[in-house]
Amino acid sequence: MDFYVRMSEVIDFRSFSNLWFWIALAVMWSTASHWVMGVPWDLVQRARRQGGRAGEDVHQLACIHAGRLRHIGEAAGLWVVALASFLLTALGILGFRYGLEFAQALFCLGFPMMLVAGMSHRTAHRIEDLAGPELYHALSSHRRRVQGLGVVAIFFTALWGMYQNLRIGAL
Repeated sequence: MDFYVRMSEVIDFRSFSNLWFWIALAVMWSTASHWVMGVPWDLVQRARRQGGRAGEDVHQLACIHAGRLRHIGEAAGLWVVALASFLLTALGILGFRYGLEFAQALFCLGFPMMLVAGMSHRTAHRIEDLAGPELYHALSSHRRRVQGLGVVAIFFTALWGMYQNLRIGAL
C-alpha cells in the first residue's frame, strides 16, 4: 500500500502544488531562451566576440532552422495553427470552465509556447538574408522577446497557481 501512496504523490494531477510542474516550467523557459531559432545562445555570443568559424556555424544553423520553419509554415501552417488552436481551446475550456487543474497547467505551458512559435516563424522570415552582426542582432532581439514573454507567462502562471493552491486549501 505504501508504494501506491508514494506513486500517487509523485504522479499528482493537482499540478500547481506539484514540484514536477514547476521544474518542467523552468526547464521549458530556460530551453526556449537558450535555443534561439535553433542556435545555442553561447554559440551566438562566441560568434559575436570571435567571428570566424563560430560566425559561420551560427549563420548555417540559423539558415537551416529558419528554412525549416518557413517550409513547415508554407506546407502545413494552417493545419498546425488549427490543431494547436483546437487543443488550446479544449484545454482552456476543460481547465477554466470545468475546473480541471491538469488542463489549466497544460494551458499555462502551451499557450505561451504557441506565441513563441509564432514569434519564431516571424523571425524566420526576417533572418532569411541576414548574416554577421545583423543576424546576431536579430537573434538577440528574438531572444529578448522570448525572455520577456517567459517572464510574463511565469508570473501569471505562478499567480494562478498560488490562487489555485489557496482556493483548494481553503476548501
